[in-house]
Amino acid sequence: MPRGVKKSDLPTKTCATCGKPFTWRKKWEKVWDEVKYCSDRCRGAKPPRR
Repeated sequence: MPRGVKKSDLPTKTCATCGKPFTWRKKWEKVWDEVKYCSDRCRGAKPPRR
């Protein structure tokens, strides 16, 4: 019997800086509710003005 979860079944969020969707990662398991950015590059950049 296969283990784990299919990648298509993982939760996703939209990056606060670039607006692209990104999926859950194992290293974010305990802090998933606090994750806002898809990468360190987006985290360091200013969000676009609206």
